[in-house]
Amino acid sequence: MTAPVLPASLLVAWLPLALLGFPFGPGLDRDATPRTTVLFDHRLAGFSRPEATVSQQGKKQSGSSCWVLNEENVSKIPQLRRKRGDVLKDLIKDLIKETIEMHYERQCSVVVDGLSEPVQCPRCSQTECYNHVRFLQRLNETHLYACGTNAFRPLCSYIDVERFALSRSEDGRERCPYDPAKPYTALLVDGDMFSATQYEFRSTSDIRRNFPFPVLKTEEAPTRWLVEAEFVGSALLRESANSSVGDDDKIYFFFTEKNQEQAPYSTHTRVARVARVCKGDIGGQRTLQKKWTSFLKARLLCSVPDYGLQFNVLRSVAVLHAPSVHDSVLYGVFSLEWKSVKVSAMCKYTLSDIQRAFEGPYMENQDSRWREYTGKVPEPRPGSCITDEHRSQQINSSRDLPDSVLAFARRHPLMATQIQPAGGRPLAVKKSTDYTRLGVLPVVALDGKTYTVLFMTTDEGWLHRAVEVEERLHIIEELQLFKEPQEIYSMVVSPQQRSVYLSAQTGVVQVPLSACERYTSCWDCVFARDPFCGWDGRVCVEARQRSGRSNLIQDVQTGNRGCEKSSGDAHVAHRTRSVTAGNDILLRCELRSNLATPRWTLNGRDLQGYGLDSGYRVGTDGLLVIGARVRQSGQYRCFALENGVQVPLRRYTVSVRASAPDSPSAAPPSEDPAERPLPSPPVPLPVGPEFHSYRHMEALYMSLVAVLGGLCLVLTVVLLYVSFCARHARHSRKFSQQGLWVTAAAERKRSSLLELNTVSSHCNGRMDGLPARERQTVVREESSFLQLVPGDGQSTRSKDAPPPAPPLPMPPPLPDAEYANGLSAALPNMLRKMNGNSYVLLGQPEAETTSPLCHSFAEELNRILEKRKHTSLDPEPDESSV
Repeated sequence: MTAPVLPASLLVAWLPLALLGFPFGPGLDRDATPRTTVLFDHRLAGFSRPEATVSQQGKKQSGSSCWVLNEENVSKIPQLRRKRGDVLKDLIKDLIKETIEMHYERQCSVVVDGLSEPVQCPRCSQTECYNHVRFLQRLNETHLYACGTNAFRPLCSYIDVERFALSRSEDGRERCPYDPAKPYTALLVDGDMFSATQYEFRSTSDIRRNFPFPVLKTEEAPTRWLVEAEFVGSALLRESANSSVGDDDKIYFFFTEKNQEQAPYSTHTRVARVARVCKGDIGGQRTLQKKWTSFLKARLLCSVPDYGLQFNVLRSVAVLHAPSVHDSVLYGVFSLEWKSVKVSAMCKYTLSDIQRAFEGPYMENQDSRWREYTGKVPEPRPGSCITDEHRSQQINSSRDLPDSVLAFARRHPLMATQIQPAGGRPLAVKKSTDYTRLGVLPVVALDGKTYTVLFMTTDEGWLHRAVEVEERLHIIEELQLFKEPQEIYSMVVSPQQRSVYLSAQTGVVQVPLSACERYTSCWDCVFARDPFCGWDGRVCVEARQRSGRSNLIQDVQTGNRGCEKSSGDAHVAHRTRSVTAGNDILLRCELRSNLATPRWTLNGRDLQGYGLDSGYRVGTDGLLVIGARVRQSGQYRCFALENGVQVPLRRYTVSVRASAPDSPSAAPPSEDPAERPLPSPPVPLPVGPEFHSYRHMEALYMSLVAVLGGLCLVLTVVLLYVSFCARHARHSRKFSQQGLWVTAAAERKRSSLLELNTVSSHCNGRMDGLPARERQTVVREESSFLQLVPGDGQSTRSKDAPPPAPPLPMPPPLPDAEYANGLSAALPNMLRKMNGNSYVLLGQPEAETTSPLCHSFAEELNRILEKRKHTSLDPEPDESSV
């Protein structure tokens, strides 16, 4: 059944809301919550850093994210010497292959078309130019084989196990990536090395068999077998063991690549794949020379069908080998393509489903689009390994295959069948988490069944330990490995050492497979559903360390059986509290389990409702009684309800005393401090989900009030500014229409009208011939500038005389015309512009009233202007200058 097709815009808009707080519903009901949370400061003694694996010089290099580990340091590790390298394989393989450094002081360079070119990278001199060891595995009984980036010039070396010394080295350009950040996977199979990565600076990702001869590669033309592939893992499956058809062993590669098929949503640009090659493949005779003849790939689906939600990015894989190879299973951790949304999914696949996909129909590229191939398939089947059926046809190796078969395999590397997860949906979906590494370990429980324990690391440095029960994932606990958030680079699960080893930026951490002593009661041990642990009647112990395990209590299947179901208070802590009415009181009852819910009773009856009106608030750390009243006295009991079982935790006897009546006739307070009632101490508020919800609502309301207040303030400022601008504009218009008015001081009488008159310097101060009205204001010329001399407008006017009429409005300005000298007869009362200066003439006297000793106004002004023509003017003169 295909997923319902939803518009991409609708899906993108819905997804963040659904993942950040909306209920999952039936489609996403497998959101996994760790039962317990162990913080960094609360780890047990079994949780440690193996300092023996880090040298005294193992300090982090400047800008480096790795720790130095050389042969001198490793030789000091007693476990490695005692096991002759067996533990070295478990401890270092994948654990420090990405973080171990052998420091070479040399210039950073890359190989491009066979030539070494320097790398222009500001950070290369600090970290990338070290020799990051990317591969380390046992080659035979006497040697290990290691490959490193070697300052962007890959190098591989043979290491003597007995002495842990380098025997010889060789070029590793065909076996190891040049860049320590490139995705990479490799393994040794019976002396053959299979690897997958981007080997050179300008090359594409490739799957290769590096040695012995011949070297095989994937095909690039005419159909690209790999498109921007990022490999996360590889595995060998011995399918030749007890095979009835004489099958060959196969190597599986797991990666994410660019989507070549038609996707239902435009956002699905990448897909998860699994590819397969045969161990005995040696290439074709004429077609596909030095190329794989058995390469096939198929898509791995991990989705929630009810919501059309697809997890297309494969982050890590782990193969759980079974006694029968066909019963082997694969576990994969997936994430979404949207990096802004953190959510992971765990999917499980069976090898039989993977084999069925490779035996199904092929896909064919037609007109740049992939469609299912419906034509005739040649015989023997393209992409298959050599079996007894091939040998009966005289085809003993891939070089004996017909060219028609090889040509078909060359153009049809993709299979049409998409591999669905077991059960059709993920084992678990984890919100707000990005899983980066995955490890699995089968454990036989006390009921005789084998359960798979999974170890998953996050991008923030946490380790989640889970168990698979009936195609569902139960996360036993989450542990904070480092105080500061940091990504886990690699992880190794070692059953021999009963530990998990993890490496990150600040070092290597050793964690026990289980910490049974962390469970303090029978129910706590059973609720954990940990297949490693059992209750012996007194403490929770590791089951496999006990010879007689018949008396141990364990229930991995359901997690609610075995312990005595008693509701008594024999082993429950009892407290007594006494308060005055009206005060708040907190009854503590912390729940250690994230899956448990609190249940409170008062005098044997359940407390109904915990809202504001009820007077009770409940949280994960206790019960808050708000404004205690006398009727709320009695016996309070706290229970933890988990997995259908109710476990008593605390018992309180609460006494609420009535407060004294508040009236005028009440007795005055006692002067003796000892007799005064002590104020109730402040009660800390609970931190439960409901309380947090109430606090969040308060914060929301306060934020809304603050926002509205800020908007009101901004609008008030804007209105004041607009009002000021409007008043200023009206004042300016009034000023331009009615003339120049000057307001005298407050102690003077009504404002006086000042008239501006121009008097020639040839008058010598004589004003006999001027009317008395014109003697009110005198404008003197000094050094070709006009100076305003204020006068009293009332000094020569009779008290009984009526006030002068206001000046008439200014006529409209004349057309802009330039005059070299002089003024027109019509201009004395007009606005005149010349060289950026404005001259305003107000109330010019008539020619016949002017003293005969004085020149006319036009002549005087012409003379002044003639002088000022040769004077340098201000490029931006003040409009008020006269």
